[in-house]
Amino acid sequence: MKVLYIYCHPLPESFHAAIRVEALAGLAEARHEVDLCDLYAEGFNPVMSEEERRRYHDTSRNQIGIETYVARLRGAEALVVQFPAWCFGPPAMLKGFLDKVLAPGVSFDMSDPSKVRPLLGNLKLVAGIVTYGRDRLRAIAMGDPPRKLVMRYLPRSAPVKARARYHALYHMNVASEARRKGFIADVRDAMARLR
Repeated sequence: MKVLYIYCHPLPESFHAAIRVEALAGLAEARHEVDLCDLYAEGFNPVMSEEERRRYHDTSRNQIGIETYVARLRGAEALVVQFPAWCFGPPAMLKGFLDKVLAPGVSFDMSDPSKVRPLLGNLKLVAGIVTYGRDRLRAIAMGDPPRKLVMRYLPRSAPVKARARYHALYHMNVASEARRKGFIADVRDAMARLR
């Protein structure tokens, strides 16, 4: 399966970097074809400029400057997004990526605004790997936007709703080393079983 792995964390020595190593190992073990998209390492600019916003609905021009990201997304059969939840949401870098790349003519057709249609026909599976500084109950009280992004929003970018998987480590700031290592092992196993 062709997997677009969107990774969003600025620190190469972070806990997320350790998760990524094992997640990619699991995907390799399952013989998936992985396209790693490290938003920070690639220098993705998440800020939507005035000009980009003006041409956002113009499908003949809204992909200017993001053509390679659009091609990578369109070619993916599975999408894995890995990020920390900051302020109970995705980092601005990831939010900006989604705002710019999941555009009209790319992930949805708005030619009839009353009947928006999803366009990512290759997409069969979406998986999220997310860490939270706070506990699950606080995340639920805030509506848990990262979970909704992965489990509800992204899968609906496919004409036939993609399957969704969610792997979360809540309250990681107080998680024991054993719990963190267990999470990493669980993620690797889940990626190795991704179908």
